[in-house]
Amino acid sequence: MFTGIVEEVGTIRALVPDGGGARVEVNADLVLGDAEIGSSIAVNGCCLTVVDMGDGWWAADAVPETLERTNIGSLAPGDRVNLERPLAAGGRFGGHVVQGHVDATTTVSDIAELEDGSFRYTFQLPTTIAGYVVEKGSIAIDGISLTVAAVDSTTFTIAVIPHTHEVTALGARTVGSRVNLEADVLAKYVERLVRPLL
Repeated sequence: MFTGIVEEVGTIRALVPDGGGARVEVNADLVLGDAEIGSSIAVNGCCLTVVDMGDGWWAADAVPETLERTNIGSLAPGDRVNLERPLAAGGRFGGHVVQGHVDATTTVSDIAELEDGSFRYTFQLPTTIAGYVVEKGSIAIDGISLTVAAVDSTTFTIAVIPHTHEVTALGARTVGSRVNLEADVLAKYVERLVRPLL
């Protein structure tokens, strides 16, 4: 389980096709502090398994399912990615429950910088997760725990403080960028519990 609090921004070292999948190599430092083969690390909110590592880098294998359902397959060397290790038992819970299972991808449709240095990002709202996206609810965007500021039938907006913009890869996103989305798992469980009553 993750919390959506990005620990480090890494860069893609290589993306090597392998059949329908790919070997993803990531330059990083902090998240390698206690990593070993078999460890989990979230890349843009997608949980991947460490299969190889060296000084300042690690690698994971992304299967075709991962490449199809996330933005991992569209990454290129030098691209900035958000990295987070799973929450340690007894660790401080700073964001919300993030599983590292990407529900959908979408694109940035607008970015507005406000007078206080904060930003408002607007995204297209995929119909597959529209029921889980509510104003003041939580959503993970490229693995960042964020709060929905506004939502309508086709888009949703988040407010981003300057710190988040600076210390995550969100600041590198532009209009048209593809991002990973994970809806709040609590909303999914609530829907499943009440479905027999509907």
